Amino acid sequence: MLGIPAALSFGIPAGTMLSLSMGWRATFGLMSGASLLPIAWVSLSVPDLPREESIDRSPLRMVLGIAGFRSVLSAMVSFVLAHNVLYTYVAPFVAPSGLLPHVDVVLLLFGAAALIGMFATGALIDRFLRRLTLLSIALFFVATVVLAIGYAYPAAVYFATVIWGLAFGGAPALYQTASAHVSGDDADVAQSIVVTMWNAAIAAAGILGGLMLDYLGVAAFAWPLAGLLLLAFVVAFRARKHGFPS
Repeated sequence: MLGIPAALSFGIPAGTMLSLSMGWRATFGLMSGASLLPIAWVSLSVPDLPREESIDRSPLRMVLGIAGFRSVLSAMVSFVLAHNVLYTYVAPFVAPSGLLPHVDVVLLLFGAAALIGMFATGALIDRFLRRLTLLSIALFFVATVVLAIGYAYPAAVYFATVIWGLAFGGAPALYQTASAHVSGDDADVAQSIVVTMWNAAIAAAGILGGLMLDYLGVAAFAWPLAGLLLLAFVVAFRARKHGFPS
């Protein structure tokens, strides 16, 4: 899951810089050409596992019924919704603080903090999955509250952005790992559901964020996100037996 925080840290700023210098068509052409490199690498370097003649996979409804799996999904969707609403509409959100001309700096701070969070999570996740998940949600909650109160002050925005990045960096790995632990032999099916729900939450965040800007405005933008994160924390905290066990 390195790709998600790495793309947000470097991919979007790099794409913006290239589009400004080359135009968006040339940038998309460059991306298409670059995609050939991992295709070639996978073809040449990744071993092909022997095909299994008979694979016994549980149906989706059975996997969704596994104890704790819906808790993992619910906490993840709430977290991803909150993150992507804020990330998608970060430019209008930081405008009242005067940081709109420096939104690249805001995103760079987020990306650097996300990488730190990602590597810290990777080092500790095998021993402290539950604690790291609760800490990630709590940090993001604190960041949204700081943004809700101090959205007009550059220092508050910068501080909250760093906390937000630390919270998000390891999140993809946390929910993927929790899903794999809960589902056991059905991990393949569970992972497909996790990825689908993650991307659905990204799409829904674009719609939700647009509606929030239209009807709530920037001043009240962060409070609903804090509510989503509070819901995620409660779900994860209550899933101490199944989902996010101690």
